[in-house]
Amino acid sequence: MDGYVVSIDGSSVPADRAATEQALNKGNLLWLDLHGVDDDALAMLRDVFGFHPVAMDDVGEFGQRPKAENFGDVVYIVSYAATSVLGPLTEVHAFYSEPFLVTVRKAGCDVLDQVRAQLAVTGGEGASGTRPVRLIMLHHILDSMIDSFFPPMSDLDDRIDGLLERIFVSPSKDELEDLLRMQRWLVGVRKLVSPQRDVMAALLSGIVELPGKTADSDPYLRDLYDHVIRISDLIDSYRDLLSNGMDAYLSMVSNKLNEVMKQLTIIATVFLPLSFLTGFFGQNFSWLVSHLGGLGAFLILGIGSEVAAVAGLYTLFRRRGWL
Repeated sequence: MDGYVVSIDGSSVPADRAATEQALNKGNLLWLDLHGVDDDALAMLRDVFGFHPVAMDDVGEFGQRPKAENFGDVVYIVSYAATSVLGPLTEVHAFYSEPFLVTVRKAGCDVLDQVRAQLAVTGGEGASGTRPVRLIMLHHILDSMIDSFFPPMSDLDDRIDGLLERIFVSPSKDELEDLLRMQRWLVGVRKLVSPQRDVMAALLSGIVELPGKTADSDPYLRDLYDHVIRISDLIDSYRDLLSNGMDAYLSMVSNKLNEVMKQLTIIATVFLPLSFLTGFFGQNFSWLVSHLGGLGAFLILGIGSEVAAVAGLYTLFRRRGWL
């Protein structure tokens, strides 16, 4: 079993069944943070905390949609935290009740480690010098997870700006791959942030009732909802930017293709009269052979007519703005 048992005073010890039961019986259990769920962890959650069988089935299955459900006096919440731009998201399952707060995560989560480290530094005291209650602790955890999306979004903004600049200079397959990779990551994030916004709305409106919730708790829940709304708005904005980037890429590629086609057309047009002249004078008629001869005819009719054709086409292209 991997994890930590965090007490009211901010101290933490490695998680095991004995330490968890002792802290729970004394009323000192502020937060139990488990890293992954093995058979021992599942047995402890089932026997010590008495979680609902449906919740026990869900906690062992990662890759779920964000949600919040009531199981008697326990609220089960699935939420996500960001790691880095284009990086995977970290899924966290939380069980909240007035006597305890339990989080379960399959992979590492830096934001939760930072929350636990901050508790150790402050001794568990808040800014007002009061001991944190578990509902406030739940807010700190969810707030840290939600705020973890802002740095990757800022990095994504910079990447989009750089990508658009490269597209307008010289679009290539590398820019297209980067654009599609950003779009794919942003779509995945949006699929999780949108239901996470609904979870915060359900907690705020009381559709999912948090044990111990009072009027003093509403500002904390509104703060969470506000942050999720901001992230959702950023995702929509960046999605529009990437869509515009795709349009710009296709437009630049089309313009580049048109330029190439214009150049090839001009070359073909220049050689068209030259091919006609060489073909005409290359005919093996006796009159042409017997009457057209000498250096003057070669320079005037042969070379001169071809130079005149090229000069005439060049003048025409310049007047029409094709060159």
